[in-house]
Amino acid sequence: MCGISGHFSFDASFEIDEALLKKMNNAQSHRGPDDQGYHIGAGVGLGHRRLSIIDLSGGHQPIYNQDGSVAIVFNGEIFNHHEIADELKSKGYPFKTHSDTETIVHAWDEWGVDCVHHLRGMFAFIIWDNNKKELFVARDRLGIKPLHYSLLPDNTVVFGSELKVLRQHPLCPKNLSHEAIEDYLTFGYVPDPKTIFNNVFKLESGHYLHLKQGDNNHTIKPVQYWDLPWQNAPELSIQDLENELIEKLKHAVNIRMEAEVPLGSFLSGGVDSGAIVAMMSQINQAQQKDAVTTCSIGFDVPDFNETEFAKLVADRYQTDHHVETVNHEDFDLIDKLTELYDEPYSDSSALPTYRVCELARKHVTVALSGDGGDELFAGYRRYKLHLAEQKVRDKIPELIRKPIFGVLGKLYPKLDWAPQYLRAKTTFQSLAMSSSQAYLNSMSKLRSDERKQLYSDSFKSRLNGYSSE
Repeated sequence: MCGISGHFSFDASFEIDEALLKKMNNAQSHRGPDDQGYHIGAGVGLGHRRLSIIDLSGGHQPIYNQDGSVAIVFNGEIFNHHEIADELKSKGYPFKTHSDTETIVHAWDEWGVDCVHHLRGMFAFIIWDNNKKELFVARDRLGIKPLHYSLLPDNTVVFGSELKVLRQHPLCPKNLSHEAIEDYLTFGYVPDPKTIFNNVFKLESGHYLHLKQGDNNHTIKPVQYWDLPWQNAPELSIQDLENELIEKLKHAVNIRMEAEVPLGSFLSGGVDSGAIVAMMSQINQAQQKDAVTTCSIGFDVPDFNETEFAKLVADRYQTDHHVETVNHEDFDLIDKLTELYDEPYSDSSALPTYRVCELARKHVTVALSGDGGDELFAGYRRYKLHLAEQKVRDKIPELIRKPIFGVLGKLYPKLDWAPQYLRAKTTFQSLAMSSSQAYLNSMSKLRSDERKQLYSDSFKSRLNGYSSE
């Protein structure tokens, strides 16, 4: 994890305040404790905080191309940078380091904005091309690495990995967004491209910004370079699909294990992180490397404690396993979490996630995790329920379904104390809705009617009819 920052003016005569840029950059010093670097030019400034993972001696940023005309600050990892570097070397590009950051610089020289199509990995970066007077800012396809930006009243643009970077600038907007509050109370977080502040944005996943000095329009229009392609599934046997899945999963884990620092994994009691640890252990064993370092967080409430299941995986793969426990004293960390997240975030896993990161940092520099596994493999219970409800919708015409289940949803009592099969009120309510409405309802922290009860007339008027639904 590194941190990047930037300040850009459409006017080349604008003088960058170096002290202010350093203040902005150092607001995220926790993201990069190993090193820092800056580029100051005509109307542009870039900052970087580094956590060293690859090419420890040669990875200082900003990194420049061979004639110094292109500078980059980069957060992330490019998993196919060796292949790209080999291709670029064959085209005559000289490499001074083994860093994936330098690969991106030369990729920009060769392909321009199309360089993002060649990159496989997690990334957020800012490139300044002094010859073209262009600033190029990009975020990876799934938005794993964060990037925020804001067009200021003086028509300059600030960038940062975290909101707190932008907030160091005195002109950065600090008034709350009412639409973002509505979104937060619906989803439990503020979805891209909004932030909790008006006129401050997250660069969306799979998007880039391409800004040019001398452009008098002073407009910022994110460009989408990637979207999830929907394709018909190939007609393969279950066995073939299983084999392909294992092969792809092992490859995905393997390319993420490149590091010149200690590397380990989080390990919960679930299948997701267990599968990651299994793959890592097999890869290490094949390469005759040491046992995988694993870290788990338990709870002092037995119903929530999965450390016994995590230990089964750790024992099975003979990992170097470390465990700590979350208890009531850890609630003191809430203020710390508020500072780190920068905006409202209601995921109850935030506290144990912080603790497992804290534990892992005692033993490794980089850790893999099973985040995203439930979404990729439909692991949440709601997916099965939603599919079952949809089968009912498909069989009953909407003109009949909506009034019948609408009445049942209103009349049926809310039996939270009863066995699962008797708690049908929510199911009836969902069947009266469309598929998308029902899924949103199942995901919402507060329903529309509940949110409206919280809002004052003044707040409602400021929403101006906006709804997150």
